[in-house]
Amino acid sequence: MKKFKFTIKGQQYDVEIKEFQDTNATIEVNGTSYDVDVHVEEVKSKTPQLVRKPVVRKPGEGEIAKKSGGAAYVVKAPLPGSIFKVNVAVGDSVSTGDNLLVMEAMKMENNILAEKAGTVKSIKVAVGDTVLQDDVLIEIG
Repeated sequence: MKKFKFTIKGQQYDVEIKEFQDTNATIEVNGTSYDVDVHVEEVKSKTPQLVRKPVVRKPGEGEIAKKSGGAAYVVKAPLPGSIFKVNVAVGDSVSTGDNLLVMEAMKMENNILAEKAGTVKSIKVAVGDTVLQDDVLIEIG
């Protein structure tokens, strides 16, 4: 397995570890074979342990309160451009995936689709309006 050279009190020894199992080893010293017991001290880890007090939650802490009525869902402009065509009116019922309006951006017509179903509460833009990215276009309730 491994070879070592030891010098003890001026005498040189060639040591080769032949086999090592648990605490027993077979070694060869200057050509003579020996069976030896190895005394191993357990090395304790110096890794610190984190000690913390248990977390005590107050009543209602960490719970999400559901609001009744819910806020309107807003459709925002994905990029700067101008409004080319509005396909819905206030009070119209829309489904997920319906084409709400057409917006011209970077010389291309982009369909703005409804991500949620509901009723159109308000339309914040008109045909020909110029909008910036993240401007509110339509509110759906």
